[in-house]
Amino acid sequence: MIATAVELSNVWPVRSGVKQRKSKAPVDIVRIIIAILLPPLGVFLQVGFGGQFWLNILLTLLGYIPGIVHAVYIIAKR
Repeated sequence: MIATAVELSNVWPVRSGVKQRKSKAPVDIVRIIIAILLPPLGVFLQVGFGGQFWLNILLTLLGYIPGIVHAVYIIAKR
């Protein structure tokens, strides 16, 4: 038997257009601690391999503090 979207919506109610924000504070605190110890890893855990990750590696190589500031900003922004 194939279930239709209407039948599934009765089982799993979907609220379209309503954003449900869960508290991610403990995870963010762990990521910030990781970002202080190793900034590129903190950015990687947040956004993966992307432009922000490579930018953070460059900033960390140029100076440890700019790498930390960028990593904490990326984590706090998302």
